Amino acid sequence: MKKSIAILAGCAAFGLVAASSPTWAQAKTAKACRAEWRADKVNFQAKGIAEKAYVAQCRAGTTTTTTAPTIPAPAPTTTAPGINVGQQKTAKACVDEWRADKANFQAKGITQRAYVAQCRSGTTITTATSPPPAPATPAPSTRTPSAAGQYATENEAKFACPGDTVVWVNLRSKIYHFAGTHNYGITRNGAYMCERDTAAQGMRAAKNEHHP
Repeated sequence: MKKSIAILAGCAAFGLVAASSPTWAQAKTAKACRAEWRADKVNFQAKGIAEKAYVAQCRAGTTTTTTAPTIPAPAPTTTAPGINVGQQKTAKACVDEWRADKANFQAKGITQRAYVAQCRSGTTITTATSPPPAPATPAPSTRTPSAAGQYATENEAKFACPGDTVVWVNLRSKIYHFAGTHNYGITRNGAYMCERDTAAQGMRAAKNEHHP
């Protein structure tokens, strides 16, 4: 009788110990442990915890903690080449630049609007230096030599008349003028001549001028 009571008491004590032990009271099935591991598979794999190892720890009652997955930092923002962040110009500054070289930009077909858009984006716009203006075309000569011994320039006449006086002949009136006088070299229809050749062409000196 006493032996039976002792056995019953031992079983009761063992039951109380088992009930009070978290491992025995909270032990999970292998299926439940596998389900837990698979529910957070990516995180466990990232931590190097295999399914088999997790199940073993889970069934033994050991709590396996995992750290929340690390969220990668966003990649730094990159800017397109040629744009200097923080150094972009205002629209007003770009407009002033275009207006300062307006003639050159217009010659190149660059409108103010297009220039401002490129200027604000940081793109450098270069233009070639404006070509120098073409030399003015000289007015047609009013000296119209029409016969031998008549020259368009004074130098030509001096070269052809060594030792002789060069005169300016009005070919319409056939009157010639001496150097230094009011009409010398300015008559619209005239030519330079050697004075010795004038008589042969019916020319005469102006009456109000003196021979040099």
